[in-house]
Amino acid sequence: MKVQNSGFLSIEQLQDQYLSQNKITVQNKTAEGLSFREILDQQSDTGEVKFSKHAQGRLADRNIELTKGQMDRLNEGTVRAQQKGIRESLVLVDGLAFIVNIPNHTVVTAMNQQDTAENVFTNIDGAVIA
Repeated sequence: MKVQNSGFLSIEQLQDQYLSQNKITVQNKTAEGLSFREILDQQSDTGEVKFSKHAQGRLADRNIELTKGQMDRLNEGTVRAQQKGIRESLVLVDGLAFIVNIPNHTVVTAMNQQDTAENVFTNIDGAVIA
């Protein structure tokens, strides 16, 4: 390797310097000793569904208000669908129909009985009656 006297390191010197260093991996942990990934995994495992902007709009447009019991059953239906390996599920709760993206725990759209008059649901691979 050729050493330059200009005060600057050559590309080869920089390469040797950075490639030969021992890499130190730093994991940031919370006070409880959990990493960000562990916290994120715990949050996604709670079974609590969230509503997409589209679904929130549909709920508002159709004057659908869910009770605590209905939300619990929707969450339970989502967990049951996940256990069966369903990815896009129709979850029925008291005459309300919800299309849920199971891996993301996200309600994509919501309908009441009047809006499901055709009784045709597409792009789902399973259904749960909760």
